[in-house]
Amino acid sequence: MKELVQRAGCAERFLIASAATTTEELGRDTHPGTREELRRQGIPFTRRQARQLRWGEYGDWDYLVAMDRENLADIPSLLGADRDGKVRRLLSFAGEERDVADPWYTGDFATTYRDVLRGCEALLRMILAKEPPPGKRENAAEDTAAP
Repeated sequence: MKELVQRAGCAERFLIASAATTTEELGRDTHPGTREELRRQGIPFTRRQARQLRWGEYGDWDYLVAMDRENLADIPSLLGADRDGKVRRLLSFAGEERDVADPWYTGDFATTYRDVLRGCEALLRMILAKEPPPGKRENAAEDTAAP
């Protein structure tokens, strides 16, 4: 998503972060298979440490995006009720009510990349169509339970 908003020339309007819904990957860097696919696609990335969503940050984000049904179900226990309708699965923005393909089980990072790209492009189109006033910063958090 960061690369998409950069290419669209509107990165200054966004704060994009990634957070896990579980503790399995906390402190770890991006999965090597993900890094390899990002390199193939020409998408820049930097070293990072996975973190978990924290109670109280619901109000910090305009969108809370889950990769799959399991993460979607975990979010309320971490953030409380979705009182503003901010929590959705990524592919729902592309009109698909399904999970992003999980490379943890398949090893197929290319399919996961295509799913994530499709969902992120649709989300960005939706946000840009709303055309928030100049100076308003859209905040989006994505879960990263999948490598």
